[in-house]
Amino acid sequence: QAYHSEIEEFHGTVGNMAILPLRTQVRGPAPNVDIDNDIVDESLYYYKSNIFFRTYEVKSEVDRVLIYVTLYITECLKRLARCTSKLQGQQELFTLAISRFDLPGDPGFPLNSIYTKPEDRDRMQQYILQLRQETGSRLLEKVFDTDDDKPNKWWICFAKKKFMEKSLSGPGL
Repeated sequence: QAYHSEIEEFHGTVGNMAILPLRTQVRGPAPNVDIDNDIVDESLYYYKSNIFFRTYEVKSEVDRVLIYVTLYITECLKRLARCTSKLQGQQELFTLAISRFDLPGDPGFPLNSIYTKPEDRDRMQQYILQLRQETGSRLLEKVFDTDDDKPNKWWICFAKKKFMEKSLSGPGL
């Protein structure tokens, strides 16, 4: 059985994704709060278990955030697999976070069947950008928690896996 978010409270939505408080310095629609466990923590914690699931039952607006962040972690790992140092990894993930990305409702968005097109596109873009930047920053610390400044193979080995058989990047990337 796949792991679902344990977060139940949220203060609004964009499309059918919950806007959740984050422990972050990145500006955006998600409020910055000092909590022990936010959606990025949960996504990283459950990543290695959830990545093996081909299907995932969406139980809440919060799960849609977990799904997006899980897919984004895989995109980050693909980039980090090619990096030879933490500094290079940091640059790669920053570039990835701010690069153009599809939103729900766009033809290139891989999960339009479970996400609704947002009424406020700008807010959705800002929220996903905030999630991408915070996720990349925290993942970098986990992957490069090594003595030799090389990526941890026990994270990188998941770079080729596909959660729900989906990818945020097009085929071949």
